[in-house]
Amino acid sequence: MDKMVKLFSALSDETRLRIIKLLEAGQRCVCDITAALDMSQPKVSFHLSILKEAGLVSDTKDGKWVYYRLAEGDLFSRFLLVSICEKYSNGDDISRLGNSCEMRACK
Repeated sequence: MDKMVKLFSALSDETRLRIIKLLEAGQRCVCDITAALDMSQPKVSFHLSILKEAGLVSDTKDGKWVYYRLAEGDLFSRFLLVSICEKYSNGDDISRLGNSCEMRACK
């Protein structure tokens, strides 16, 4: 039951839904996510840690960079992630992400 509470608690915040939608296209570094969301790095990292604790995202370290992607969780979690990505729209975030990737300060 605790896992379900963490899962739905993680999904109860719009910022975390926006992050999930950004990760739909593949893994992203924290600097790309902060640029797309137009938020500070500590705030984005806080939300990513909640998503990670809930088992919705996983991370990979490459030097000083941390890359996040949607987790390969259980079937229920995957179904929720697919449903969110299908229903939730955040075109402004995607647009800012495209601009960030072109300027790529983290590479």
